[in-house]
Amino acid sequence: MSELVRGKPFAALKTGWPLYVIALALSLLGILTMNTFGDGASLAPRQLLWLGISSVAFVVCACIDMRFIRRTPIIVTGYIIATILLGALLLVGHVTLGAKSWFNFGLFSFQPADPAKLILIALMAKYFSRRHMEIGYFWHVIVSAAYAGTLILLILVEPDLGMAVIFMSIWFGMILVSGIPKKHLAIVLSVGLLAAGGLWFVGLHDYQRARIMAFVNPAADIHGSGYNAYQAVVATGSGQLWGKGIGYGTQSKLSFLPEYETDFIFAAFSEEWGFAGVVLVLVLYGLLLFQLLALARKMSTNFDSLFAIGVVILFLAHITVHIGINLGLLPVTGTTVPFMSSGGSHLLIEFAALGIVTSLAQHGRSVPREAALQEYEG
Repeated sequence: MSELVRGKPFAALKTGWPLYVIALALSLLGILTMNTFGDGASLAPRQLLWLGISSVAFVVCACIDMRFIRRTPIIVTGYIIATILLGALLLVGHVTLGAKSWFNFGLFSFQPADPAKLILIALMAKYFSRRHMEIGYFWHVIVSAAYAGTLILLILVEPDLGMAVIFMSIWFGMILVSGIPKKHLAIVLSVGLLAAGGLWFVGLHDYQRARIMAFVNPAADIHGSGYNAYQAVVATGSGQLWGKGIGYGTQSKLSFLPEYETDFIFAAFSEEWGFAGVVLVLVLYGLLLFQLLALARKMSTNFDSLFAIGVVILFLAHITVHIGINLGLLPVTGTTVPFMSSGGSHLLIEFAALGIVTSLAQHGRSVPREAALQEYEG
């Protein structure tokens, strides 16, 4: 059972307030970008509501003793539930942009892949924290790949290539920080290249292949598969140094740039805020990741450290893929950017992840390292 911090229910907030402030600033920048300022319907009010709910989730996770997530039964149960939910999407999932990625409950939608990302991080942290002395055995790479591969396969079947890339990044990043030998890393990369080749001929749909080909040669179908990527690059570049001003982004507000509130919000933000705004956002993301890494170094157990690093990998993967797509450096796969993109389930999970890291950092100081290992890693 979880419990509040003894004697000081909100003491953990002293540890996590820098994380929250940075995440809040990024969220508000995103809300300003998606707001239409009276020119039609806006997603900003709904996103403000989700920001409030997510803030509560951060406080709850930060103030409750979250060390129970180290326990094997908790992690296994979460993994099973995530697998069932992802499988259920194929039967009753709501189709959005050609993919069954959401459960639609009328007033709100829920994407099971979002909590599944944290479950995968916890699973990898648990697996490698108990086997850090045995990571030289390639068997552990295979087993961890099987755990992650089950979730990735279900996501690919939806199909959601962008989300599958994020899950692959989490697994690959976690095995890297676990200390995988270089010869095993070479094998993993080789297998990955072969799998990517097989995916091209078997796993990808025609529209996904078209998006990749549009990345290779954007001018080939600029009014079709290459349209989104082209408009994103135009929007990003048109902001120049200081931007067009908040609410004056012509590419986004005049609907030249599709999905500007979610998949292309970085391009929409760049158009309105310019290069100066881009620098501001990148600095905020850098500070957030630096703070998470600083907490990871102070954790009392290997699991806690690996979990915090896993959250860093999660955010970094989303940031890299999203910005790469918006700049035309990666094929369009439809990926949100942490805290800024519109959507409730991903925002809730992102703030909860910060709260969990805060809780692990705070509670890890209250018990000796050896006692924590004996209590949770058995």
